[in-house]
Amino acid sequence: MALDDCAKNWFLAQLKPNSSKIAERNLNQQGFKTFLPMEEQTRQRNGKFVVTLRPLFPGYIFVAFDVAQGLWHAVNSTSGVTKLVSFGEKPAIVPKDLVSQLLLRCDDQGKMLPIQSIASGDRVTLTKGPFANFLAEVEKISPNQRAWVLLDVMGSKTKVSVGLDQLRSV
Repeated sequence: MALDDCAKNWFLAQLKPNSSKIAERNLNQQGFKTFLPMEEQTRQRNGKFVVTLRPLFPGYIFVAFDVAQGLWHAVNSTSGVTKLVSFGEKPAIVPKDLVSQLLLRCDDQGKMLPIQSIASGDRVTLTKGPFANFLAEVEKISPNQRAWVLLDVMGSKTKVSVGLDQLRSV
C-alpha cells in the first residue's frame, strides 16, 4: 500500500457492527483504495490461547478518493458502511502524515508490525523531544513502556526517562 495519487485524500468511514471485511471488499470492488490496519490479539478460548487479527480502530476504515469528484456519496451508500466521518456537510480529511505513518507500521496485508525490541545496554537514538537525535544507552526498561537512558550531555552522563516510542536502535 502506498500513497501514490496526490489528488486523493484519506477519509474515515464509520462501519456497521462487524462489517469491516464486508465494507472493505465492497469499497475495493467500486474502485476505492482502502486501508484497514489490523493488530494481533491473544484471547483465551476453551482453555487455549488463540491469536486473532482485529481492527486497530474497531468500527472504522480509511478510504482514499478525490473529493472534487463527489464520490463520497457512493462511499456512504456502500454496504457495510454507516457514513463518512464529517464535520458539517463535507467529510473530514484525515491528515496524510497520520495515514502514511500507519502504513509504515503495517505489512502489505495491513497487519501492524511489532515494535522493534530494545533491551538494556543497547545504543539508541532519541527521535522526539528536546533530546531528538542524541545518542544514548538504555540502562533499564520499565513495564509501563518507559526506558531509562543515559545521555552524554557536555561530558557527563545524564539519566533520562523516555517513552519506548521515542527510541530507535542504532
